[in-house]
Amino acid sequence: MKIAVASEKGMVTGHFGHCENFMVFNAEDNKIVGTESVPNPGHKPGFLPNYLNDMGVNVIISGGMGGGAIDIFNQHNIEVIIGAAGPSEEAAKSYLAGELKSTGSVCHEHSHHDECGK
Repeated sequence: MKIAVASEKGMVTGHFGHCENFMVFNAEDNKIVGTESVPNPGHKPGFLPNYLNDMGVNVIISGGMGGGAIDIFNQHNIEVIIGAAGPSEEAAKSYLAGELKSTGSVCHEHSHHDECGK
């Protein structure tokens, strides 16, 4: 399983499209067995969900996300967890432990930066 966490300086970002990088955690038997940092290639409508799908991501974790991105992730059967905060690795571990649930922090406009879910 691959879990991508929209991150900035090791912390979950407020809006997935504006993140600095994606921390991608490879997990087996509910344990993290590998980690890589993938720089955000750029925020273009519809691009990032397909990019992460092509990487084999199964779960995306972020503070907030637009509805269009959520729809594309859903089309690819990628689980979306929004409303997360704190260290990226802790978010991935909490997800694996079944403790991290999506709060539904959907962003409705893109004229802001790091304001989703507030």
